[in-house]
Amino acid sequence: MGQPVDRMSAEQPGVAVLLEKVEKRFGEVVAVDGIDLEVLEGEFFSMLGPSGSGKTTCLRMIAGFEAPSSGRILLGGRDVSKQPPYERDVNTVFQDYALFPHMTVEDNVEYGLKVKKVPKDDRRDRVADALEMVQLTGFGGRKPAQLSGGQRQRVALARALVNRPKVLLLDEPLGALDLKLRQAMQIELKEIQQQVGLTFIYVTHDQEEALTMSDRLAVFSRGRIEQVGSPAEVYERPATGFVAGFVGASNVLSGEAARALTGDAHAFTIRPEKIAMADLDHQAVGDECTATGKVQEVVYLGASTRYVVHLDVGGELVIVQQNLDTSSMEALQVRGKAVRLVWKARNNRPVEEATGAIGGSADPEEGVR
Repeated sequence: MGQPVDRMSAEQPGVAVLLEKVEKRFGEVVAVDGIDLEVLEGEFFSMLGPSGSGKTTCLRMIAGFEAPSSGRILLGGRDVSKQPPYERDVNTVFQDYALFPHMTVEDNVEYGLKVKKVPKDDRRDRVADALEMVQLTGFGGRKPAQLSGGQRQRVALARALVNRPKVLLLDEPLGALDLKLRQAMQIELKEIQQQVGLTFIYVTHDQEEALTMSDRLAVFSRGRIEQVGSPAEVYERPATGFVAGFVGASNVLSGEAARALTGDAHAFTIRPEKIAMADLDHQAVGDECTATGKVQEVVYLGASTRYVVHLDVGGELVIVQQNLDTSSMEALQVRGKAVRLVWKARNNRPVEEATGAIGGSADPEEGVR
């Protein structure tokens, strides 16, 4: 499968990071399989994929912690493939924060500037600016153990920002936080990125994070890039069955089931929220697709309900409906009933391959991130 990116010259302004046919092998295991990728200056770019897809290995090669087995990595048009991390104008924020527990917040943030021998007065001003940026003004004298998880993550972010890198790399930085704090930090991170105007490259396996924060994202699978695009493009027009199944919940139908519904056996995907349940005697009008089946499973989620329907033509579809007037008892009573499903044909998206699973993903190779 060809690489799903439009190529640009390495010298063309606006390209912050360029990967050219980058491959990384660990013995017989191919972690990154000859990818091409561009990240633009000032962009919030996410690398999304399951464990084992190669996204973290790719990030580590950009940072300089791993050397590519072949191919080139360019930062600002300059080939840095063989340069050590300290010679690259990037900083990395990790999931485990990596703060010095015996140092104060201010000392943690200042540490990199001391190593670079930045004058003391300049250090003090830059640390104050960085702490203000992450809303931690007044916390400089505290130790990491005196902070919450979200505050420690913001200290790690300030420590990276204070060095004013051209590119900030973030390796699942919110993974250790609870759900509500993680959602709040997603918004904060995006606001900080827009405020400072830096290029952020963000690694995550969380589809919601990638869709919420990214200007563009790349979906990784088995060391290759399946699709690159804006969140709306990737969600609404998935290029492959893997993307359809991994980025949000989706349905993929192919073969005789697809032929019965669309007249074409080629695999297609339809998002669960695009499908409605109607009366059995409902007649399709206009560009509507329709199928009958039996409700096999009902999952009441409070704000919405998820229904799994086995189709009479074969295969199954997942439907998600908002509970505008539906109680949990009313939703559960639908289990086992025959229903008719209706959706607009324009919401069918052809895909290159089917995953064979509703909302599933390819099996990752363990041990390669």
